[in-house]
Amino acid sequence: MPRLSSTARDTLVMGGKPCIRDTRITVSLILGLLAAGRAAEEIVREYAALTATDIEEALTYAAWRASGIKVDLDEPLPLPLMPRLPPADPLRRSS
Repeated sequence: MPRLSSTARDTLVMGGKPCIRDTRITVSLILGLLAAGRAAEEIVREYAALTATDIEEALTYAAWRASGIKVDLDEPLPLPLMPRLPPADPLRRSS
């Protein structure tokens, strides 16, 4: 089963918030930047310690947590990851 290898929790780092491993960049910071409209590529450029995989894993972690599933970062994920969806067309409205 896949693991979230980029995401870690340490009570001595950022108050125990989930961070990208070996950094002080929290998952919530990444989510906030994405929610504010920043592209993943832009975030990676602005934060040299990040990779595109780190952004994807932050989103995966957040999706699991939002679903109410407890995520133990040291164990394999409980279910297979969902397949990637094509990017949404921001100009298209759903009915």
